[in-house]
Amino acid sequence: MKNDIKLIDYLAVRRSVPAFQMSEPGPTTAEIERILTLAVRVPDHGKIAPWRFIVYRGEERVRIGEALLALALEKNPDLSEEMVTVERTRFTRAPVVIGVVSKAGPHVKIPEWEQLMSAGAVCLNLLMAANAVGFVSNWLTEWFAYDERAYPLLGIQPGEKVAGFIHIGSTTFPITERPRPALSDVVTWVGEGD
Repeated sequence: MKNDIKLIDYLAVRRSVPAFQMSEPGPTTAEIERILTLAVRVPDHGKIAPWRFIVYRGEERVRIGEALLALALEKNPDLSEEMVTVERTRFTRAPVVIGVVSKAGPHVKIPEWEQLMSAGAVCLNLLMAANAVGFVSNWLTEWFAYDERAYPLLGIQPGEKVAGFIHIGSTTFPITERPRPALSDVVTWVGEGD
């Protein structure tokens, strides 16, 4: 993606790239910090930042993959060889994975629902910021986002939830379009217009 593309042109072609189609190079520390600086510019009623980031990179991704495989085998000891490979490589498909962790909870003024939506907005902004810096990205959750047994190995604290894991890298695959909903299926018009 070009760094100078107009926003309207970008939004017309924005597309996630499957994590298994990602490769090196990934973003440097400086590029990750730039991506995160852009990502935090989201609606955040009360300015409470009800989310945080965990950046997974390097060999730590291999360790996490092995630990996730062990958890998966506890649940299903008869995993096929293909699924063993899938579980083992969950965090090594892309050079960098950024966990978006929701810290939403009761607040005297800010409804929890608004805090959750802010975490979702951070995930989308993170995808777009990665693209703006020149990388491809994908927002995944997967089973371990909902299995609290995995939380300690992922750095997720009690009371927190996973909004998503944003995979960031490069690709040599062509970026193809996928079907989008017809507006007639998702829009309700209320009131008079032009």
